[in-house]
Amino acid sequence: MTTILYGILIVVVAVVAAVAGLMLAQRLIPLSIREQSNTATGTIYAALYVVFGVSLGFSLFLVWQQFNAARQTAENEATSLQQIYNLAARFPESEQDRIKELAVSYARVVVEEEWASLQQGRPTERAQTLLGELRRSVVDLEPHSNAQDALYAASLQELDELEENRALRLLAAREGIPSILWVVLVVGGTLTIAFTYLFGMERAWLHAVAVAGLTTAVCLILYVIAILDYPFNSGVSVQPDAFELVLRVIQG
Repeated sequence: MTTILYGILIVVVAVVAAVAGLMLAQRLIPLSIREQSNTATGTIYAALYVVFGVSLGFSLFLVWQQFNAARQTAENEATSLQQIYNLAARFPESEQDRIKELAVSYARVVVEEEWASLQQGRPTERAQTLLGELRRSVVDLEPHSNAQDALYAASLQELDELEENRALRLLAAREGIPSILWVVLVVGGTLTIAFTYLFGMERAWLHAVAVAGLTTAVCLILYVIAILDYPFNSGVSVQPDAFELVLRVIQG
């Protein structure tokens, strides 16, 4: 709900500012001058909104891809953790209990503690410590048969994938699209809206409606890009559903 309210507030403020700018431009530039320049203004504006539209579309596609990649990364991490738990069950009880206990603890800490800290783009020391202990416990396994050798190799592979996906998850939590791209988007959006002030329309209210509609569309898309930019710390964020599912499965 907060995300929706922030979005509405941003759009309202932007529309008010854009219409106020239009009214100022209409006072400073006579209608006759703007009408005479409509053709030339339209040609330049066409090039401007194409460049801005391409930048906007590319940015939206980029953050959507990053959001989906972050969700898939979290699911892969949880899957690797479950596989480690399942593989450990094939070893003697004296060796498997510690691994199972650490796998459950790691999943619980990720869900209950680390997911909240991802909003600040940082991991929790406890989760990192548990992962280190899990690695040591898996490495210390002693295979006593060819079958256990294969299980041991598979466990190490799943552990490597878990650590890799965890690193990717933490990276996605603290890094968004480059700041220079935000400069391009904000400046491009501002110019695209402000350039419409140069058009001459006899009915001022109709001009204001057109500007308000364009401003609303631009702001909504920019806001969507902003909330998808950091997939773990926005109103529309990746949830720890995969880890919660793993906990339900392995705890029966």
